[in-house]
Amino acid sequence: MRTVCAWIVALTLAATATAWAQTPAQPPAQPPDAPAEGEQPPIYTEAVVVTASKVEQQLVNAPATVSVVTSDVIASSPATNYAELLRSVPGMNITQTSARDFNINMRGATSTLSTSQLALIDGRSLYLDFFGFVAWDFLPINPNEIRQIEVIRGPASAVWGANALSGVVNFITKSPREMQGTSFTMGVGSIGPGDSRTERNTLPLWYVNGTNAAVINDQWSYKVSAGAFAQDALLRPTGTINNAAQTPYPSFANTGTRQPKFDARLDYEAPQGAYRLSFAGGFAGTEGIIHTGIGPFDMTRGTKLGYGSVRWSKGAQKLNAFTNILDGNANALLSFDLQGRPILFNFNTRTFDVEYGNVLALGTRHVLSFGGNARYNSFDLSLAPRGDNRYETGAYIQDEIFINDYLRWVVGARSDYFNILPDPTFSPRTALIFKPAPDHAIRLSANRAFRAPSLINNFLETRIVNQLDLRVINPLFAAAPGGPVYNFPVNAVGNEDLVQQQVDAFEVAYTGVIAKRATVTAAFYYNRSKNDIFFTQVGRYRAANPPAGWLDKVGPLVGTAQALGILEVLPPSCLGQATCTTGGIPSEFSYRNLGTVVDRGIELGVDAAVNRAVNVFANYSYQFKPDPDFDISEVNLPPRNRFNAGFNFSQGMFLGNMNVSYQDSAFWQDVLDSRFHGSTDAFTQVNGALGVKWPGDRVTTTVKFNNLFDEKIQSHVFGDVLRRQIITELRVQF
Repeated sequence: MRTVCAWIVALTLAATATAWAQTPAQPPAQPPDAPAEGEQPPIYTEAVVVTASKVEQQLVNAPATVSVVTSDVIASSPATNYAELLRSVPGMNITQTSARDFNINMRGATSTLSTSQLALIDGRSLYLDFFGFVAWDFLPINPNEIRQIEVIRGPASAVWGANALSGVVNFITKSPREMQGTSFTMGVGSIGPGDSRTERNTLPLWYVNGTNAAVINDQWSYKVSAGAFAQDALLRPTGTINNAAQTPYPSFANTGTRQPKFDARLDYEAPQGAYRLSFAGGFAGTEGIIHTGIGPFDMTRGTKLGYGSVRWSKGAQKLNAFTNILDGNANALLSFDLQGRPILFNFNTRTFDVEYGNVLALGTRHVLSFGGNARYNSFDLSLAPRGDNRYETGAYIQDEIFINDYLRWVVGARSDYFNILPDPTFSPRTALIFKPAPDHAIRLSANRAFRAPSLINNFLETRIVNQLDLRVINPLFAAAPGGPVYNFPVNAVGNEDLVQQQVDAFEVAYTGVIAKRATVTAAFYYNRSKNDIFFTQVGRYRAANPPAGWLDKVGPLVGTAQALGILEVLPPSCLGQATCTTGGIPSEFSYRNLGTVVDRGIELGVDAAVNRAVNVFANYSYQFKPDPDFDISEVNLPPRNRFNAGFNFSQGMFLGNMNVSYQDSAFWQDVLDSRFHGSTDAFTQVNGALGVKWPGDRVTTTVKFNNLFDEKIQSHVFGDVLRRQIITELRVQF
C-alpha cells in the first residue's frame, strides 16, 4: 500500500512539473449562457429540472419536491459510489450491506432489496424488473460525465409509471460538446484500522476512470469512457444480533467487489437545429455480495448489464428507445438446498422499451405534456422457472394551468397495463401552486403511485435448509443426537395472486429563493400505502406436521409427546389460535399483500451560496413511526431523525468538501426469520475532501476521507461494518 501511494505522489509531482513547464491550455468552449469575458459569473444560479414533469422548469415551479446534486458537488465529493452522493438529500435513507450492495429509499425505511425507488440515466430505466430493485453499480458512466442528479422526493407514477413508488433518481449526463477533451482519474485508499486484511499485499480500495470527448464537426460529436472500481471485503459484525433472541451472527466468506464499465455516445445535430439524435451503448459489470430475504448471495465475476439506446428530439418532441441486457450468476452463502449444496441463482433478462413524449403550449394559460411507453421483458431465472416474460404499456397526460400571476394548477394522470395484473392501474396527480412572489411557491399536492410485483414476487420457487440451535430452547439439547444444530427444510415460493402495491401521497410544501442566494425548502408529507408486498412467513411446523427428523433428534431426550409439544410453544406461542403461520419453526415463506401502512414526515432544508467560492447546505428530516394495520413486526422501522450539513468550495488552487450526517437507530426484519431481526444503533458520519489544482488546471490531487472518526457504522442489522476510508486521488485533464 505504501509503495502504491508513493508511486501516486511521484506521478503527481511529475505531472505537476510538466504542467508548470507547459504554456497554459486554451480555455474550453463556453456554454451559450456563460458570462462574457470580463464579466463576473453569477453568485447563485437557480436549478432547472426536468424530472418532475418531463418538462424543463425552474426548481421553484416544480409540482413535486425535487433535490438537485450539481456537477460541482460531485467533483468535490469524497463519495466513492453514486449512492453515497445522495446521502445528504433530505428524507433519503441509505443502507450499505456489503462492499457493493447499496439500497436507497425515500420517506420510508430501506431494506436489503429496496423495491420502490426508480432510477434512471437520461431517461433509461435502471430498475431490474426481475427482482424489483436498483443495482447502483450498473451505472456505466464516470462521475465527471454527470451534469446533475435530480431526485424527486415522493411518489411519481403519474409521469414515470410503475415502480416510482417512493421517488425517482435521474442521472442527467453532459453531452460530448459540454465536456470536450480527455480526462483521467485514479485513486487508491485504505479501509480503517482493526482489519487484518490490510496487512496483505493488496489494495483495499482503488479506482480508475478515463473519458474522451470531441466535436468532429458542426453536426457530429462523441464521447467514450471506461473505468473500474475495486474494493476488498468489509468487516462482518461479530457477537450476537441486537434482539431478544441474541442470535449469533452466522459466519460466511465475505467478499469484496470488482466493477468494470464502458460507455460510448455519438450525437448528431441536424443543420439549423431541425432535430437531434443520440446513440449510446455500453456495459457495467459487478461482483460481490447482494443481501436478500433468504440470505446473502455472492454475485460471481462476469455478472454484467449491457445496454443500447437511441434518443431523437425535435423541439419538445422526444422519442427514445433502449434495451437492457442482464446476465449473471450468484451463489447463496447461507441458504442450501435439500442436498446440502448452496443454492445457485442464474439470471438472464432482456428489456426492450420505447417511449414518446411531447409538450404543447395551448394559448397563454396551458402547457400540455403527454406521452407513453411500451416495454417487453424476457426472463430466464433459475429461481423462478415458471416465469419467462411480461409486457406493459402506459400513457400519461398533464396540464399546467396558469390561472393568474399568483396561482398555477397542475393536473394529470397516467394509466398502465401489465399482463400480470387483472386491470389497468390509474395514477392521478394534482398540485395547486401559490406564488406570492416569482421566487417563492407554496404547493398543495396529491398523487397516487404504484409498484408492480416483480417476477420473483410472482414465481419464486425453491426449497432451502434452515438451521435451529436447539440450545436456545433448552440447554439439555446440547446432548441431542448428532449435536445441537437441527436442519429443517423451508419452502420459498412466489404468489401469482399478488396485486400492485399502491400509495396515496399528500404533501404541503414550500420552496423559495432568498435574496438570490439560497434555496429554502420545507415539506410535510402523508403517505398511505396499501397492499404492500412483503416476504413473510406463511407456514410453520406443528405437532400435526413435524419437520422430517424432528422426533429422531429431540424425542430421545424428552419423549415423543413433549417433542411434538415443543413445536406448539416455540416463541411466539400460537396456543389457542385457530390457525398459526408465524413464529416457531417456519415451514414456508412467500410474498403477501399486507394491509395498509401510513408514513408521515417533515423535511426542512437550505442550500446557499455564501460567495462565488463557497456553498453550504443543511437539512433535517423527521420520519414518524410507521402505522400499519397489521403486526408492526412485519415492517422495517426507519430512523426517526436525520440531519445533514456541510459545504463545498472552489477558490484558486483549492477545492474541497466537508459534510456530516447523523441518523437515528432503525429496526430491520427483512432477512431470514425472526431470529435475525433486530436494531442498528444511531451513528454520525463525517466525510470530506481537500484538493489542489496545480498551475495550468490540468492536474488536481485530492485526499478524501469517509467516516473520518472511524465510527463502527452498521446501517443494516445484517450488513457489514463500515470503517474509515482514506483515499488519494489524481485527476489529469489533457
